[in-house]
Amino acid sequence: MAGDDRDFFERAESASEKRHGQPSDIEKMAEDFALYGLKKRAAMLEGFDAELGGEIGSGSHSLRHHARLMMLRRKLGGLHEALRKANR
Repeated sequence: MAGDDRDFFERAESASEKRHGQPSDIEKMAEDFALYGLKKRAAMLEGFDAELGGEIGSGSHSLRHHARLMMLRRKLGGLHEALRKANR
């Protein structure tokens, strides 16, 4: 959305909460990610890389949030590679 200043992780948690009544954990996000096509997965990973390339705030919330983003990016990157090797 044009006026939405939330990052991918925050948007995904919000969408999951609307859909399932509670925010998704990283495992559920990875399961959903595996269902996307190659191009959409690659675009999402590029978005993660852009978000992670930005500055990190000095507050504890910012640091925890950045750490969660890094962990999710690492997990999704590995999943993406495995799916690519399986020609999916």
